[in-house]
Amino acid sequence: MDMDRRELADFLRRSRERLRPADVGLPEGSRRRTPGLRREEVTALAGMSPDYYMRLEQARSPQPSTQMLGALARALRLNDDERDHLYLLAGHRPPAGRHAGETISPALRHLLDRIEDTPAQILSDLGDLLAQNTLARELFGGVCTVSEHGRNVVWRWFTDPAVRAAYPADDHEHQARIQVADLRAAVARRSYDPASTRLVARLRAASPEFAVLWDRHEVGVRRSSRMRVLHPVVGLVDLGLERLLTPSEDQQLLIFTPPPGSPYAAQLELLRVVGGETFAAAPTVEVTVAP
Repeated sequence: MDMDRRELADFLRRSRERLRPADVGLPEGSRRRTPGLRREEVTALAGMSPDYYMRLEQARSPQPSTQMLGALARALRLNDDERDHLYLLAGHRPPAGRHAGETISPALRHLLDRIEDTPAQILSDLGDLLAQNTLARELFGGVCTVSEHGRNVVWRWFTDPAVRAAYPADDHEHQARIQVADLRAAVARRSYDPASTRLVARLRAASPEFAVLWDRHEVGVRRSSRMRVLHPVVGLVDLGLERLLTPSEDQQLLIFTPPPGSPYAAQLELLRVVGGETFAAAPTVEVTVAP
């Protein structure tokens, strides 16, 4: 990424001018000719050289490090959006934002509840199934459990043979590779935090296949693709998958739609209308989502 010195200089100066001394615990004083903090006050708060900061505001400095940017963001009391903007202007990728974890926002839950004619699920970036609508439960089965890894779709794919039985055998290799590649990208985004490293360690210990694929270091973020599911009652269902990210980036809304004009739309409609009644006694095949 390229550094935009002019925009960075302007943003730093205006962020400094918006702050009052009282905002950072400094006395107001009686001899302030300019609004906001003085440059030397910012550098004292950030623990950096006044000369270097002056060159930053004059758009003639070398690229600052991420450590320096973090110190400036704290000194200037930037919020998350302003901090990310600072990093981007300086030519760096912003640090990871706050994680939503398992807490689904009321708005996202409301949206999921209003989707009735299309299977939809909410997953974490590591593959934990957090919620799904009625049609998704009818199509995929009950994956969501209370155990830590029982609801993780990657874990289930590599440790539960019943999951793979719900997909055509020709798709198994591709699905395994793309699940690992997507998990690899998520682990890197999290900077190898405890939750992601624990999941990878458990998967490596439980599945030699996963270990081999992980060691290939293939990376591929799952955005949109197609998947095929072998449902025990309506048979093969071919669907498109679209992933919508939430602002927190560690939750995603997955929506599964049949190709326009295909017979698979009728199969989904059958599941939606009579699934809860007709298929209640049918054998449930628990499956995971396929990228």
